[in-house]
Amino acid sequence: MHARNFANQYKQMGASSAALDASPHQLIAIMLSTARERIRLALACLERGDVPRKAHAITDACAIIGGLNSSLNLEAGGEIADGLAALYDYCQRRLLEANLNNDSSPLREIDDILGDIEGAWRQIAPKD
Repeated sequence: MHARNFANQYKQMGASSAALDASPHQLIAIMLSTARERIRLALACLERGDVPRKAHAITDACAIIGGLNSSLNLEAGGEIADGLAALYDYCQRRLLEANLNNDSSPLREIDDILGDIEGAWRQIAPKD
């Protein structure tokens, strides 16, 4: 068990270091990727019957999506930002449904939606 704890600490340190060195654009990409990872973890936990860990993973994904939503500049972003805000709100509602009903279909749906957003976000990455 100690080896697993050390591995998790090392992984979190690596993630923290990546976030500290990231540009604002890269931070959003990291958040999208991490939200998807948490959703996939929730799916795996649901399949194993690990309901407490599933709930924790969904809570994490909701918090990340909330952070993505709060990072939107609705004035400057116009219709695109408004659309993303509505989409993020929808994602959070569907994740809540998945959590309450132990249902995998909303998890898969939201992973697909966030995957589309992540792909589009990576396409508009600024050139260094």
